[in-house]
Amino acid sequence: MLFEPRSGRLAAWGNALLAGLVSPDEAVLSIVGEDAVHRVAGLPGESGPVGLTLALGRMRALGVTGLRIALPAPGHPLGLSGPPEFNARALEAEEAVVCAGAALGLVPEVHEAGPAGDVHVSVVWHCLPVREAPPADVPSLSEAERELAEALREATTALTRLDVAGSGPVADAALSAYRARAEAGREALAPGYPPRAVRVLALAQRVDLMVSLAYENGHGGAVAASEMAARAEALRPVERVARRALVAAYNSAVEAREG
Repeated sequence: MLFEPRSGRLAAWGNALLAGLVSPDEAVLSIVGEDAVHRVAGLPGESGPVGLTLALGRMRALGVTGLRIALPAPGHPLGLSGPPEFNARALEAEEAVVCAGAALGLVPEVHEAGPAGDVHVSVVWHCLPVREAPPADVPSLSEAERELAEALREATTALTRLDVAGSGPVADAALSAYRARAEAGREALAPGYPPRAVRVLALAQRVDLMVSLAYENGHGGAVAASEMAARAEALRPVERVARRALVAAYNSAVEAREG
């Protein structure tokens, strides 16, 4: 799962721009982040790919009032509402943005070029029609916060029992580094999001990092095939809960306006 999905940055800062809380330049800089350039292809009324500034303005003119994200995985169309073509593209990319107020969605296509350490990343967001229907399986912020707290407790207990590296000092050090980076000025969400959304996003990212460390930092004591299977079994529902919480956090600005 993506730790900070590009769809999340586009939705968060796009929502702040649509609400008049940030300037177009600030929104675009925050969306692009460390990438080189983002463009949008297939926008109604445009004959070819356009820059983000023009694209966000065009989307407003088309009636877009807010942006939601989707983080689908095989068997879990989280945040999607169809049609099948859009869902398939979103599943392949593992993320998408769905517009409120207009039946449009955006799926990123990421291109990387250059040697290690000097990689040039460009992103093309493909604009496609979507079905206007409630998104699949998105919890409320309160539900997401409760689910995350329970999942974190259960996963920590299970991974500690399995002697997995992601549940011990390595995870603590990585989480401390993440918190230090956040306190040094990294924006968790754009202006206009409720405090609870910031809290849920931070907890979801913490859970996501713990899962990544458990998968990536060696086998710990779980060397037998049965123990590796037990680790995967412990992590699978936690990953699902974390993805649901990320979607709930990023989508909360739109839900608050529409509620």
